[in-house]
Amino acid sequence: MTGFFKKMMLAAGMVATLSTAAMAADVPPNDVTTTYTVEGEFEDVRFALENAIVNRGLVVDYVSHIGDMLARTGADVGAKKDIYANAQSMLFCSAVLSRAAMEADPANIAFCPYGVFVYEAADKPGTIVVGYRNLTAIGDEASIKAIADVNTLLNDIVKEAAE
Repeated sequence: MTGFFKKMMLAAGMVATLSTAAMAADVPPNDVTTTYTVEGEFEDVRFALENAIVNRGLVVDYVSHIGDMLARTGADVGAKKDIYANAQSMLFCSAVLSRAAMEADPANIAFCPYGVFVYEAADKPGTIVVGYRNLTAIGDEASIKAIADVNTLLNDIVKEAAE
């Protein structure tokens, strides 16, 4: 088997794995994000998301209060409607997974830090969506595996928060 063929087979396997994970969630396969939806209180799910990160020994480096920013600036930009009742994203990194990804391909720095989000749409109170942006597997076999490992971590975190 040629190196190119092996890479293509590995990439196809990764796509199939990610597509299966996406189908288990609330999004179609090959979508940009993976989300889970849960009925409940925003603060409870947000807290569960933070705990799912921290309980893995990781540190939330930054919390972006997206919903607050949009509400605060809405009148200034001519907003016609409220989008979120609540919305935040959290950024963090994993020294182990980041090192593996960047040792495999220094260009993988583009994926760090990792981000997860949680929101409650203004028109769907009590329906909380938690998710992440799927990282695109690039590079050689080691890089593709490292990125798949990060996607697995992100999926595990948001899935735990939604349970």
